[in-house]
Amino acid sequence: MRILLWLLALFALAVGVSLAFGYNEGYVLLVLPPWRIELSLNLFVVLVVGGFLLGHVLLRMVSHTLRLPQAVRAFRERKRREKGTRALREAVQQLFEGRYGHALKNAAFSYAAHEAPALSALVAARAAHYLRDVSREAEWLKRAAEHDAEAHAARLMTEAELHVDARRFDAALTALNALQEGGGRHIAALRLALRVHRGLGRWDDVLKVARQLEKHRALTHDAAAPLKQRAHLENLRGREGDARALVAYWEAVPAEERRVSRLAAAAARALIAAGDGARAQRIIEQQIDVEWDSELAGLYAECRGGDTLERIARAEKWLENHPQDARLLLALGRLCREQQLWGKAQSYFEASLAIQPSQDAHVELATLFAQLGRGEESNQAFRSAAALCRQA
Repeated sequence: MRILLWLLALFALAVGVSLAFGYNEGYVLLVLPPWRIELSLNLFVVLVVGGFLLGHVLLRMVSHTLRLPQAVRAFRERKRREKGTRALREAVQQLFEGRYGHALKNAAFSYAAHEAPALSALVAARAAHYLRDVSREAEWLKRAAEHDAEAHAARLMTEAELHVDARRFDAALTALNALQEGGGRHIAALRLALRVHRGLGRWDDVLKVARQLEKHRALTHDAAAPLKQRAHLENLRGREGDARALVAYWEAVPAEERRVSRLAAAAARALIAAGDGARAQRIIEQQIDVEWDSELAGLYAECRGGDTLERIARAEKWLENHPQDARLLLALGRLCREQQLWGKAQSYFEASLAIQPSQDAHVELATLFAQLGRGEESNQAFRSAAALCRQA
């Protein structure tokens, strides 16, 4: 529609000009002594308009000519950036393809072209890392740091990942701490932090980070549970011999995390070794009330102190529900021997051996026979223990 209107306007203008020129009889007289030129007004108008158009064209040509060097420079810069962008794109693709040498070469070209220099340097650093070229990896990380404003968090995350992969956990922790100071501690950083703390043996931090990841659903409960158990076991091991520290730590463990038989057994064993059998006894009883565990039942006899008869009564109640548990029978035999209930002790040891022959049960029975002065039976029990040892 707009084109049609322009055409109509041009036709109208042409008609108007034709009519004006057709009835125009004026002339123009130009005098420059000794010359005198007389022109029709129509021709003069045409010459003026033509001269204006010609001058305009000449000026445009001069202007373009003067701007030509700048245009050439802009063209070359545009082509250079296009090549740099293409090189960076190819470098990223080659990095994922595992063509690390090509990726390093293209990333270096992109960096030289000043195309996203921070990103180019990080791609080059990763490629050098996968090539096991430590010096070039460090060099490219340093270059990335020179453009930190462009990709600060990306650089720190890359540094942390590469350091973790190379088991340089202290350096990785430094990078992650710097990232956290900048407010950049996100899920991926927490995952890296978990690996770093495990590598450094910082088990309190492992617990903290594992709980955070589980809270944010970045770790399932099944995935977080063994991590937390390992951390608790290592923390208990680090407090061995200090009953007060063991009790304080155990009481600080959340109830849900305490309800793990393996963990309860480790805590009970550590407390027994530290001389706090009473506390170990309570831990065993509380855990068995939640979930039966044969290992805990076996440890029950090792809790020194307290009322042995009461422990025997509780263990015999457990036996009603677990009559075929060899470890429980062995523990009952030990408790009865401690209480000098010789007959019951012998019957429990023999019942344990009948269900599952073990070196411990043979030794306990041999010791009992020796206490009772039954030397031949004691020797026979010791020989049976030795035979089991040889078979193992």
